[in-house]
Amino acid sequence: MRSDQRLEDLLAELRPAVLGALVRRHGQFDGCEDAVQEALVAAATQWPAEGVPDNPRAWLLTVAGRRLTDYWRSDHARRTREATVAAMAAPESAYAPAPDDEERISADDDTLMLLFLCCHPVLSPSSQVALTLRAVGGLTTEEIAQAFLVPQTSMTRRISRAKQQVKDAGLTFRLPPQAERAERTRAVLHVLYLIFNEGYTATAGPDLLRPDLTAEAIRLTRQVHRVLPENGEVEGLLALMLLTEARSPARTLADGTLVPMADQDRSLWNGDLAEEGLALVVEALARPGVGPYRLQAAIAAVHVETPADGTTDWPQILALYDLLEQMAPNAVVRLNRAVAMAMVEGAREGLRLLEPLEQDRWMAGNHRLSAVRAYLLEMDGDRAGAREAYRTAARQAASGPEQRYLREQAERLGA
Repeated sequence: MRSDQRLEDLLAELRPAVLGALVRRHGQFDGCEDAVQEALVAAATQWPAEGVPDNPRAWLLTVAGRRLTDYWRSDHARRTREATVAAMAAPESAYAPAPDDEERISADDDTLMLLFLCCHPVLSPSSQVALTLRAVGGLTTEEIAQAFLVPQTSMTRRISRAKQQVKDAGLTFRLPPQAERAERTRAVLHVLYLIFNEGYTATAGPDLLRPDLTAEAIRLTRQVHRVLPENGEVEGLLALMLLTEARSPARTLADGTLVPMADQDRSLWNGDLAEEGLALVVEALARPGVGPYRLQAAIAAVHVETPADGTTDWPQILALYDLLEQMAPNAVVRLNRAVAMAMVEGAREGLRLLEPLEQDRWMAGNHRLSAVRAYLLEMDGDRAGAREAYRTAARQAASGPEQRYLREQAERLGA
């Protein structure tokens, strides 16, 4: 790995811990974020020439703290300085830990606390995703806006509104009580799952994949796994991401054309990611209990382990979807279960399971439902019905590669 890449990775890893520590000590989310960004720029400039300090986190905290002090002393901050200092001095400050707690708070704790704050239930899912990418991931507002195909001004407002909601709600920068941690951890995992999914299959736009988002989701999930190494669902989500990402090199042709899994050149799959993901699945399933991410990882593992002749173990996949539907029922799970049912019991059984989804508010007008219906109709021998369903799916899709693929499938079935 290049030295500049190692430095970039180190700074990306340190960022959330440094920002978390600064916010915990001082509050002022916006000011702390600006100060940390300046410290990171200083490190990227100085460390290649002077060497990485023995304690890089402490170096960044010191520089960021100085930048924050400079900000408070500036003319711009003069009008609010007294209020800020008073808030910092107040013993009931939402951000400040008790003095005897300070030494027990690690960098990993600060990273986790920052994730909990960005993924707090008071925020909408879209705001959680945006704030996590901005504050924890370090992406610029422009980068986040480009990833989600919205104007930069809109994303700026979304992030600013999220920060204001955090402030108005008086949210504490502490690890939540033990009784709340499982639910709050699920919220964090859901946000990371959403980020990964948007990167793996973009909702809209000319490209199917957004590798920057999948890479960021995996990086952040690795950090959560390091902090919570015995959490089976964290392990399951990381395994799911790695097994899914392993297939990315074969998902499109050079011109961006989508390639279904059954037609992919498996020699292009990333063997290292697949091997790591499979090992994590084994570890996750060995832990007490079971959860939706572990089940999804197990399904992904069955697909990855399908032999070269393509004989997928569909009965096992169907059994896993049966469990998943019982544990976390939703329209996407039911849609995927319908495909598995068709592969085991025949296309008509799969089509029967699609019927209730026609009335589902989220699925109505969704191109994935139309695409699955088209696939199952073709399996059942109804070429005309499949052709029309493919055309409907193409009209409903917002992603360019998916639109092209669905139109090609309709054309393949004739006029």
